[in-house]
Amino acid sequence: MIYNSLSIAGTDPTGGAGIHADLKVFSALGNYGAAVITALVAQNTCVVQSIYNLPGEVVASQLESVLTDVKIDSVKIGMLSNTTNICVVAALQKYSLSFIVLDTVMLSKSGISLLDINAIDSFINILLPQVSLITPNLPEAAVLLKCAVARNEKEMISQGRKILSLGCPAVLMKGGHLNNKESPDWLVTESGEWRYSLPKVRTQHTHGTGCTLSAALAAQRPYFNNWHDTIIAAKDYVQNTLKHANRLCVGEGIGPVHHFYAWW
Repeated sequence: MIYNSLSIAGTDPTGGAGIHADLKVFSALGNYGAAVITALVAQNTCVVQSIYNLPGEVVASQLESVLTDVKIDSVKIGMLSNTTNICVVAALQKYSLSFIVLDTVMLSKSGISLLDINAIDSFINILLPQVSLITPNLPEAAVLLKCAVARNEKEMISQGRKILSLGCPAVLMKGGHLNNKESPDWLVTESGEWRYSLPKVRTQHTHGTGCTLSAALAAQRPYFNNWHDTIIAAKDYVQNTLKHANRLCVGEGIGPVHHFYAWW
């Protein structure tokens, strides 16, 4: 069976992140990909130049077009930018979708804000309870909780529990910002905590890794009965996209990972 996965996110004209990356991930993992665009982003491998947020009614119209016609098996939510888009996307609940992965897109690799600071409360109160899994990195978790960035895995788990208490049933805390030789992630649910770790790959080409992981989680989840196996499969895919990233020659800054490493 070929599953249908939907990405709701912003664009990246260089093809390394956002909608462009998500559709590559869906295709690489054997899913059919659909997309709803929330923002038109002028960016490259060096910096974000400008952002144009689509009007809420345009985002809502895209969602209705897709969801009233196509059976969607999983959803990845990325860049939402503002409160309007958060409220529009939160209406997904009326479609009774099974698996929704929320990527906490707040900052670009170059440090540009991708989420209006005034929208954070809406993000927490309106959207968080509607999703199946949220995937914050350490700086993003700190923004959600209004606290210091976790310095170790013990603090990661503690912050994961606090995010869990905000209404989301599962939290994948990403530990790539820890200064270690490995990249430890922790899945936190009401049932407990589980650690997933792989060695860090030596490459500067990491543009779009957050998008790639969350899209891989959404793509893989319909194939498994649990998040545990889903996370293992998704992290293995991302690890390989990083290992082969140096084969690409895209831009002068932080280049993208190689989503189609298995083919070319």
